[in-house]
This record gives sequence, structure tokens and C-alpha cells, in this order.
Amino acid sequence: MAYTALYRKWRPKIFEEVVGQEHITMTLKNQIKNKNIAHAYLFCGTRGTGKTSTAKIFARAINCLNPQNNNPCNECELCRGILDEKIMDVIEIDAASNNGVDNIRELRENIKYPPSKTKYKVYIVDEVHMLSQGAFNALLKTLEEPPEYVIFILATTEPQKIPATILSRCQRFDFKRVTYEKIFDRLKYICNNSEIEIEDKALKLIIKNSDGAVRDALSILDQCISFAEGKLTYNKVVQILGLVTDEFLFKLTEAICDEDSKTSMKLIDELVSSGKDINQFIKDLINHYRNLMMIKISAENIEEVIDMSRENIEILKKQGERLDINTIIRTINVLSETQQQVKWSSQPRILLELAVIKLIQPRIDDSYEGLIDRIKKLEKKIENLKIEGIKPIKSQSKNIREDKTDVSKEKKEKKVERKETAVLQKLDFKKISSKWNEILKEIKRRKISTYALVMEGKLVALDGNKLIISFKEGFWFHKDATNKANNSEIIEKTILDMTGQSVKIKCVMENELEEINKTQDEMAFTQIEEEVKMVEEFFEEFKDKLKIEE
Repeated sequence: MAYTALYRKWRPKIFEEVVGQEHITMTLKNQIKNKNIAHAYLFCGTRGTGKTSTAKIFARAINCLNPQNNNPCNECELCRGILDEKIMDVIEIDAASNNGVDNIRELRENIKYPPSKTKYKVYIVDEVHMLSQGAFNALLKTLEEPPEYVIFILATTEPQKIPATILSRCQRFDFKRVTYEKIFDRLKYICNNSEIEIEDKALKLIIKNSDGAVRDALSILDQCISFAEGKLTYNKVVQILGLVTDEFLFKLTEAICDEDSKTSMKLIDELVSSGKDINQFIKDLINHYRNLMMIKISAENIEEVIDMSRENIEILKKQGERLDINTIIRTINVLSETQQQVKWSSQPRILLELAVIKLIQPRIDDSYEGLIDRIKKLEKKIENLKIEGIKPIKSQSKNIREDKTDVSKEKKEKKVERKETAVLQKLDFKKISSKWNEILKEIKRRKISTYALVMEGKLVALDGNKLIISFKEGFWFHKDATNKANNSEIIEKTILDMTGQSVKIKCVMENELEEINKTQDEMAFTQIEEEVKMVEEFFEEFKDKLKIEE
């Protein structure tokens, strides 16, 4: 006899065996009990959550000759015939391969014929979202007013792709991802009844990789049983699924925290040499940093949030103390971006190595998050200098003191100079904006036609020596005319006479301001980056001359 896969062998046969969908099975049982069965149902949810199994149970239950507690008996002639697919009154259609108008027309023709043996003729349409628009239109009328002996059960993983006209004609049931605990209980029951020896830790790892789908969990378990002889252990499951151990993740995280590029690259080399799937590893590493994030924000009842042994949770807490929440979030963002790139790359190893180098050396990451991480590390270095103090080397103490004075003075002068420039620019704009009404009156006195144009504008900002005036939508003529030399020169001359500020007029429409603001943000970002580099250079210059007391 051919081998039957576990997910087929243990497919639910009554409503109580459908795992984690009590809100749906109870409703369907009550409908059977009260005989208020609808003509069309829509079962939505991710793969492996019980949509098709529930549909088949429901089809047997409403046709069963000896129903038991609103469940099918699975023993009567009709139940056995439906289970063995010998009775053709329960029809399962794959919409992915039968998605045309002609297929639906054929279905409509067959609907006219009453069931041969059962009370209801049930059509289970799987992956219904794959039907074409024409097929949906052909189905619409039949779905709205089917014969009284016909019931439609539509199943889909993507309900958003189904037309609203179809949705409104169905009773919708949303199947949830099955919880970790319920999948564990179900798999434990199956293992006990199938005489499968497996460690609880190994079973938990299988469930962790099933993504809330019972069918996926059973398929993985089936694969592991085929590989392993004797008791199924945690290490065997790790080997079969191409996963890495928690210890490996801890080692790599420690190396990243220590800014140890050599150890990090060595660990990645071990990973690749052992044939591990890089995409799966990045997923595991993201989950590891997610656990670190949970440690930072959920101090109480952490065992309920993180599925780990108590010993590993303690190690995780120690790692969490070395990282702030912003660094963890940045790491997750970098790894998530890398995961997307790895899917389409022929060189996934290089992308992983690049991501780890970015995490170790934020200075090569030019993103906003990278800059913030660099600032955090500099702040930590400065804090250590304040707390632990600086110990000069005796033989060079005089030189160091002299160099320190000169360099710090030079850096301070640069900083003060930049700060003064920024303040002057800010004062220039304030000075002009505070006198703007008086400037307009003077422009009116000098040339009224120029005043009629510029009065519709709004003073926005000072970008270098350019004074930006914005105009609302519909006032493009005023903007263009104000920009002309004969008008702009009068405005510029008036501003110079009344404030002493020499500026150039730049007129824009309001919808152009977003681009200007973006440019200003980039300039501010560049300025911050330059200052960060300056502080980093300071530390580099003195790293051989200053010694932090340990």
C-alpha cells in the first residue's frame, strides 16, 4: 500500500478536529442544527489553516444520514461515498486551472441537474481569486439565485482580489493563523498516536517554521521522520531544515556588538561552508533581533513573548543590555532590506557580508539610521571619557597636552564659525519678515504695478542669499511677472534700503515648496554628517595618544 502523507492521513473529519477555528466551526454547526444553511460561503485565510477541510466536513455534515452532534458520522453510505470520492454530488474545483468563462458556463449547465444521491449538491471552488473577470461575471447570476439544492463554498487566500459583487452574495468566514500552543497540542497528539518519538524542543522548532499553518507543520514533521532514524532530536531538525542554532546567533550578535569584523566573517564562512540557506539564516537573525527588541520593551512575562529556554533568555538579556532600541531597530531594517535583495541575487553571501559590515561600521552606512547609530556610539565614547577619565602616557604627557589644546581650539573655532553663520542667516530672514509689511508699502510707493504682483505672494524662507516667495495655485502669472528683472530689482533694492540685506528674489508655486524643503533637509543632514565625521576624526587623531583607564 502506498504511503500516505501525515497531513492527508490526519486531515480533520469532524468539526472538533479543525484546529484553532472554533469561531467558524461553532457557527456552521449551529446553522446545521437550526437548518438555516446559506447558499454561498466564502472561506478566507492563509494556507494550511483548514479552509478546504472545513468545507468538506460541512459538505458531509449537511448530507449525512446519521449526523452526530451536527457532525458527519463518516460511516454512512453517503459519508463514505464522499470521502472516497465515489459520489459526484460534492464537486471540488481548482479555480487556478479552471479559471475561464467556458469553465463557469459548463458549471452553470451542470447545476441544472439535481443531486443523484445526496440532499445538497456542493461546489467547493478552491483559490477562487484566480478566476478571470469574465468568469466572475458568468458566476454572478448563478451565485445570486442558485437552485435550492446547490451550495457554493468558495475558498481563497486573497479575498481582496474577489469582486465586491461576489463578496456581497456570500457569508464570509475568516480563518486565523493557528496559535503556537494549539499546533503543538495537535502535533503531540499525532506523534503519540503514530508512535513517533520526538523531543519537545524539536517539535517546537518545527512549529516555529510552520508560520501558523498546521499543514506546513505536518509536512515538515513528515520530512524529518523520513530523514532521521530513531528519536527525532532538536539537532536533527536543525540539520534537516538548514537552520542555525541559537548558540550560533548569539556568537554572531556578540561579534557585531564587539565590532569584530574578523570573527563575523569567519562565522559567515562557517555558515556558507555548512550549506545553510542564507535567506533562511537572515530570517532567523531578524527573529533573534526581534527577541532582543522584546527584551528591551517587555521586561515582565518575557517567556510568553519569546519561545526560548530559560538559559537562552538570560543570555539574550545580557546581549540586550549592550544594545539600545534604536540600534536594534536599525539592525532589523538593514537585515530586512538585505533579505529582499538576497531573493533575487546570484551572490547572497556578499550581500550578507555587506549587511554585517554595515552593522559593525555604521560610518559606511549613509542612511539616516546609520548616522544616528554613529552619533550614539560617539556619545557612548564621550560618556566613557567623562566617567573613567583620561590617562596620558608619561613620556609624551607634555606633547599630548599641547596637541590637545591646539586641536580642540581649532575644532572649537570651526564649530563656532559654523554656528555663527547659521545664526546670521536666521536673523536675516527674521529681520526681513518682521519688516515685510513696511517693505510692501514702500514698493507700492515706488511702483504700484510691482506691488500688485508681489502682494499675492507669501514670504517663505531664506535659502542662502535667495529670498523665497510662494504663490498659491492659480497665481502663476503673478509669480512669473514678479520674477522678471524689472519687478524683482525693485523688490531687491527696497529690501536692501530698508534692512541692509542684499538678497535675490526667487518666486515659486506652493506645490514646488516640497522639493525646496527636501533640499534644505538634505543640506541639514550633510551638515550633521560633517560634524559627526569631525568628532570621529578627533577620536582617530587621539586614539594613540589617549588611554582610557580600564
